Amino acid sequence: MRQLVSLYALVLSASALAMRGLGYEAAMLLAYGTIALMALMISATFLWLWQLRATPLALGMSLSWAGSGLTIGWWWLLEIADHPAWGQEAAALFVVLSILICGAVLHFAVIQGTFGLRGGAFLVPVLAAALVSFGVVLLL
Repeated sequence: MRQLVSLYALVLSASALAMRGLGYEAAMLLAYGTIALMALMISATFLWLWQLRATPLALGMSLSWAGSGLTIGWWWLLEIADHPAWGQEAAALFVVLSILICGAVLHFAVIQGTFGLRGGAFLVPVLAAALVSFGVVLLL
């Protein structure tokens, strides 16, 4: 835990220095680009672990990291391109978000076994999240 706190302090300090030295927008581009690329590398690593059958959670992790990296990368590219209209309305973003959602659903499917559940019980948190999100959309 001490290493985690130290790492967090280091990253937070580097972020503050980047904001001070580069400005907020450039520092955000740096951070989002870095995490998008790291997420895609982590995704590739989990895909490799899945191929080795190292852990049942590897495919879900690969999809989750790929979806996260691509979603963040999409935002990163929009910012670099100064928000072109094609990026704000492109249906391709849903392809990326669907990868992320599939990864999350696979996580719940594997995790349910830890709780001794079987069948479609893993769909309860998935549907609950979708219903809460839908409720928020209706309130807007």
